[in-house]
Amino acid sequence: MTVLTVSALLVLAGCATDEPTTDASGSPTAGTGSGTGKQSKFFVQADYDQQLALLDAKPTGPEGKPWEQALDPEMVQTAKFKKPGPYKICFSNAGLNNPWRQVGFKTMRAEVDTHRDRISEFVHVDAEGKDQKQIADINDLLGKGCHALIVSPNTTATLTPAVEAACKKGLPVVLFDRGVDTTCPVTFINPIGGYGFGHVAAEFVTQKMQKGGKVLALRILPGVDVLETRWSAAKVAFDKAGVDVVGVEFTDGDPARTKKIVNDYIQRYGTIDGVWMDAGAVAGAAVEAFEDAGKPVPPINGEDQLDFLKLWQDKKLTAIAPTYPTYQWRTPIIAALRILDGERVPNPWKLPQPTITQDNLDEYVDPSMPPLHYAMCGCTDLPGYPKRWK
Repeated sequence: MTVLTVSALLVLAGCATDEPTTDASGSPTAGTGSGTGKQSKFFVQADYDQQLALLDAKPTGPEGKPWEQALDPEMVQTAKFKKPGPYKICFSNAGLNNPWRQVGFKTMRAEVDTHRDRISEFVHVDAEGKDQKQIADINDLLGKGCHALIVSPNTTATLTPAVEAACKKGLPVVLFDRGVDTTCPVTFINPIGGYGFGHVAAEFVTQKMQKGGKVLALRILPGVDVLETRWSAAKVAFDKAGVDVVGVEFTDGDPARTKKIVNDYIQRYGTIDGVWMDAGAVAGAAVEAFEDAGKPVPPINGEDQLDFLKLWQDKKLTAIAPTYPTYQWRTPIIAALRILDGERVPNPWKLPQPTITQDNLDEYVDPSMPPLHYAMCGCTDLPGYPKRWK
């Protein structure tokens, strides 16, 4: 879920040009015929074009191990970081505040366990979704004798100086999930990224509804690069298709808040013709809101969270699940060890980003796993599976 952080607040609708309004906190609020607003400052046309091209690219790397594969890789030298093991690997984590991150971290810990002959200590620090805590965490880790530092930043701009400070210490920094505004880390690991996710979801929703229909966009939070680029790509698709995005709302990843928002829009407009989401953790709650209101569920996107996949299968929804696979949590451990061995690694390290469609849905639904589990954990070959993830 992820990642999986920075940005500007935006609002939508392809057929109107009115600027979105905001509440006192700066969050967008709904408005009749509200426009998609200005494009995000995080939108970079070249990056958008590159990510859409990568959707069709063939990965290099071992077959059946997408967490070790790379798309269009450019290799960088790491010989200056080579040192004998075993190693102390440190990880500054943005948080464990949603199911995607919880599943991912279990996967990361299991990956560490496969290298216990080479990793003497694994230090994890949880920033609890707070920028200032993560800045302090990273500063503290710099004095702990770490051989490599892995960072998943809470937000992009605010965490940039802390990451740069770690780089200046000569420590190999591995960034993953979310980015920062510096190129100093040895590698930045994530799947294709937000543009690819946002494009796939928005194209599907617009193609499955009538031209000019009403779309509700549900977002988690502002200021996260991968989420901002998801919205940037969706804006392009919505503007091109001429749909009416009647509102953009931040859910904070809260199912109850999500259901209230959806219900409010149903009450206001009567019919919502499509739902686009920048992350799928609360997709199930959105579906339930339509059912509770006695309304058909419109075309919608979620992710590979099992509760949504099961709802999709059982209710025969018109749906799609672009993904941001949790198997990416394995890759930073693999990358850190390769760097400390002096091996070349890709930078950026772009991982495959599969999409779940109606055609392959049945392959990913696993009733034996918890509803908040993510199908693309890449964890079935790891120690403790499946118990560790239940």
